Amino acid sequence: MLDLSTLTTEQRNPLTLELDTFSAMQIAEAMNLEDSNAVKAVGHTLPQVAQAIELAAKCLSAGGRIVYLGAGTSGRLGVLDAVECPPTFGVDVGAVVGLIAGGKNAFVEAQEGAEDDALQGEKDLRGIEITERDFIVGLTASGRTPYVLGGLTYARKLGCKTAAIACVPSSAVGEIAELAIEPVTGPEVLTGSTRLKAGTAQKLVLNMISTGAMTLSGKVYQNLMVDVKQTNEKLHARARNIVVEACNCDPEVASAALEEADGSVKLAVTSILLGLPADQAAEALAASGGHVRQALKESSEC
Repeated sequence: MLDLSTLTTEQRNPLTLELDTFSAMQIAEAMNLEDSNAVKAVGHTLPQVAQAIELAAKCLSAGGRIVYLGAGTSGRLGVLDAVECPPTFGVDVGAVVGLIAGGKNAFVEAQEGAEDDALQGEKDLRGIEITERDFIVGLTASGRTPYVLGGLTYARKLGCKTAAIACVPSSAVGEIAELAIEPVTGPEVLTGSTRLKAGTAQKLVLNMISTGAMTLSGKVYQNLMVDVKQTNEKLHARARNIVVEACNCDPEVASAALEEADGSVKLAVTSILLGLPADQAAEALAASGGHVRQALKESSEC
């Protein structure tokens, strides 16, 4: 029988021993307090998170991918972060991948036993043909999920950069990965329910890794999503507003620049700020590796 009693994520929270007697307001207050502790726990891991951001950005620049590997809530959080990257940052589908134990169906229907198959973690990584250029991030609140352990072990053998995100100290998965990110969130309001603050902590870390890596990769100018994809009416309006904000121009000017740039926000911004037609602005962007600020700097130095 597996002994979970030593895991902080499985221990009882002394502040909520009488949870079943709490009023609705008391439940909300208790959970809000514990969520604030999750934020503090992540704060203690920022040096490691920064390393993960740099590793992710380097892998992307080398043509590699960010691959999240997890089970249950952890796996779903990885899938969620992965699927939001293409529309937000304009990367290709597949640049950021989320793998969950039990496959796609496990995202909407719990398949708890799937996490115990270490070999399946390796099989799933083989299935997407990972290479040493990829950055593999294992997610497990308990730090011991076999599916993740098996996947990370295989990734290390291939020479991939690897990181582990767990919510316990000195985790088993952290020992396997090159980089361990361990926000120690402690006992949950509801004992053992790591979809709560442990899940919150993991989501915070994933937000930092993907947003940070994309920012370092030139997908952001100022704090604007200049590579956003215009896939609906709201995003068309957002694209125009981004150009207006970045260039301090009228909406009509922004719309005209976007049309000339075939809808590329980044190209429209660069074109306006450099005072160049779209084709010449595209050359400046290419020379700067797709970084708007660098393109502006290099142009001013010419």
